[in-house]
Amino acid sequence: LKQSFFFSIFSLIPLVQLRLAGDKRKHNEGRVEVFYNGEWGTVCDDDFTLHSAQVVCRELGYVEAVSWSPSSKYGRGQGPIWFDNLHCTGREKTLSLCPSNGIGISDCKHSEDVGVVCSDKRIPGFKFVNTLPNHVENLDIQVEDVRIRPILSSYRKRIPVTEGYVEVKDGGKWKQICNTEWSVFNSRVICGMFGFPGEKKYNARVYKKPSYWDFSVNCTGNEAHLSSCKLGQDTSLKSNSTCAEGLPVVVSCVPGRAFALTPMVGFRKAFRQEQALVRLRGGAIVGEGRVEVLKNGEWGTICDDNWNLLSATVVCRELGFGTAKEALSGGRLGQGMGPVHMNEVECSGFEKSITECYFNKEALGCSHEEDAAIRCNVPAMGFQERLRLNGGRNPYEGRVEVLVERNGSLVWGTICSEGWGTMEAMVVCRQLGLGFANNAFQETWYWPGEVSADTVVMSGVRCSGTEMSLSHCLHHGAHLSCPRGGGRNAAGVSCSETAPDLVLNPQVVEQTTYMEDRPMFMLQCAYEENCLASTSNQVPANSYRRLLRFSSQIHNNGQSDFRPKASRHSWVWHDCHRHYHSMEVFTHYDLFSLNGTKVAEGHKASFCLEDSECDEGIEKRYECANFGDQGITVGCWDTYRHDIDCQWVDITDIKPGDYIFRININPNYEVPESDYTNNVMKCRCRYDGHRVWMYSCHNGET
Repeated sequence: LKQSFFFSIFSLIPLVQLRLAGDKRKHNEGRVEVFYNGEWGTVCDDDFTLHSAQVVCRELGYVEAVSWSPSSKYGRGQGPIWFDNLHCTGREKTLSLCPSNGIGISDCKHSEDVGVVCSDKRIPGFKFVNTLPNHVENLDIQVEDVRIRPILSSYRKRIPVTEGYVEVKDGGKWKQICNTEWSVFNSRVICGMFGFPGEKKYNARVYKKPSYWDFSVNCTGNEAHLSSCKLGQDTSLKSNSTCAEGLPVVVSCVPGRAFALTPMVGFRKAFRQEQALVRLRGGAIVGEGRVEVLKNGEWGTICDDNWNLLSATVVCRELGFGTAKEALSGGRLGQGMGPVHMNEVECSGFEKSITECYFNKEALGCSHEEDAAIRCNVPAMGFQERLRLNGGRNPYEGRVEVLVERNGSLVWGTICSEGWGTMEAMVVCRQLGLGFANNAFQETWYWPGEVSADTVVMSGVRCSGTEMSLSHCLHHGAHLSCPRGGGRNAAGVSCSETAPDLVLNPQVVEQTTYMEDRPMFMLQCAYEENCLASTSNQVPANSYRRLLRFSSQIHNNGQSDFRPKASRHSWVWHDCHRHYHSMEVFTHYDLFSLNGTKVAEGHKASFCLEDSECDEGIEKRYECANFGDQGITVGCWDTYRHDIDCQWVDITDIKPGDYIFRININPNYEVPESDYTNNVMKCRCRYDGHRVWMYSCHNGET
C-alpha cells in the first residue's frame, strides 16, 4: 500500500527538462527555460530565491548556484511561463518538486523572466538522465566533464594536447562519441573550449572498439562551450548499442601562434599580438583583458551595450585563443583612454575579426566605465605545475620554488634573488594564475619553505613581463651564479587579483606647454634635486635657464589604488623644498632628436601623490597635507601643475629644430601595474629659439 502511495505521488510530479538560454556572458548562466508538455517556457521571478537557483543549477549538473537575476536580464523568453511563486528549500531533486502556483499558472509577463548564474564546477559523477526521449534534440548537453585524449604516441608527449578522442564523462565514466553525425562545427566548438582558434582535418587511424556515449552532438559552430550545444539523436537506440559504420570522434585543433611549436625555438617565449587591429589590455593572465581596437591610427575601446559571448568569442579566436569563457562589462578589467570606437556590437560568431561585425558607430552615452572586456579559453600548457609558492601566510605569497631537471630527475629548488624585481614577479603570478604582482622580495628568511628545496636552481632571471612562464625568461641555465646564495636570500613574491594602472592625459600636456627663462638664483632647490642640465654647474647665479614647462595629469584607470612602494617611515625628507619624497623617481621627461638621440632630460620625484580630482561619485582618499597618506585612488587623478619646481625639461643648450618629447611614468617599475604600455606618452615638439609648440601627443610607444 505504502509503495503504491509513493508511486501515485511521484506520477503526479510533472516531468520537465531545464536549459539556460538568452543573452549570455558565460556558458554557465542564462535565462531559466523549462520544457513541459512539448513546449519550452520560462520561470517568473516572483518569490524566486537563491534556494530555487540552487535547484536549477544542480538539476543541470553544476555544483551550486552563484546568483540569480530578476526582470529578464538575459532577454525576454517566449512561450508559457511554467512556474510562478516558487518556494524551494534548495534540497529538491527537480524544480517541479518545489511548491508553486502550479505548472502553467502565472500572472507574470516575460519582462519578469528569471535568470541564474551557476558555478563553473560540475557535480562529480553527474549522469544525464533524459526524461523526454522524443524531444532530445531541444536539450542542452549536460555532462560531468569533457576532454581530448591523445591516441597517437606523438601527440601524447605534446603540450598542449591538440589531437585525440573527444570523450565525455557521464555517470563517472569516460565515453567516446560516435562520429556518424559529427560535423566540423562540433569540432570547432570542442577546439575553442580547449583554447584553440581553429580545427583541421586529421589522418584516419584504426582504433580499438570504444565505449560509446548514448547521444550524438549537434553544434552550430558559434557556441562558446559544449554545454550550449544541443543533443543529437539517441545512439543507444541503434542496434547493438554500437556506432554503425562509424568510429570514435577525433578532433585535430590548430593552436594560436603564441602556443604553436616552431622548429627553431619551441614555444614562443612571450605572448605577441597576432592582429594589429585588436589587442587586450589590463588583464592579469594571457587571454584576458579590456578589448581595444585600432581605428584611424588611434586605439579605442568597445562599449558593453549588447556585449555577449558570441562577440567575445570572435575576439578570442582573432587573437589566437579559443572561445570566450566570459564576456565582461562595466570596465571590469580597467578603463581605457581615448575614443569609444564601437557600440552595440552584434556578431554571428564566424567573423574573422571583431571589426567585421555589425556595430553602431554612434557611441552616444557610452563612457569608459562601460568598457567591454573578455576572458578566453587558452590551451593547458602545464606551466602551473612547475612553480609553487612556499612559506607565505596565504596562497598569494611566499618563496618562489621551481621544478627543474637535475641529473635526470626533477627537483624543487629556489631562485637567486640578485636582480629580482617587479617584472619577474609579474611572470610568476601570471604563471600560477594568481593575478598581478604586488611585491617582489629579495629576502625571504621570514618565509621558511621546504628545506629540501633550499638549493638555488635558477639564477640571472630577467623577464620582459609578457612571458607565460618563468622558464621563458632569460636566465643562466645550467651555469648558475649566485654569490648571495639561496635559502634566506631566495626570491619571493606576493600576488594580487587587482592592480593600479596609471595613464597620462596627453591633451593636458599639449594644452599647457610653454617656455620660461628663469634666473639661477631662483632655481637653487631644483639644482640641489638635480632637475637642471649638467651645464648649470658652471654658470653664475645671475644667468638664466630656459625651461620647457607643462602640466601632467596622471589618471589611475586600474582596479586598485596606486600606492608608493616605500612605507611612510622610509620616505626621504628634502629640506630645501620642505617635503617628503615617497618615490625618488616617479616620472622621466626626455627630449629626443628625430633620429632617437636623447638631447635633454628631466625627472620628477613624487613629493606628493594625492587625489587632485576624481570621477563623479568617487571620494578622494589621499592628501599630502600634514604628512598624510600618499597615493592615487581608482577613478581619480593627480595633477602636477606646470608652475611647480622640476615640472620641466631644461632646454637651455638645445638648438632650434624638431624633436620628440617623451614622458614615462613609474619608469623603474617600482610599483606593479596592470599595464605598463600606456605609461609612456610621446609628442612632436618644435622649437624655433623663441617659442615652443607641442602637438600630436599620444599614449603608447608607437
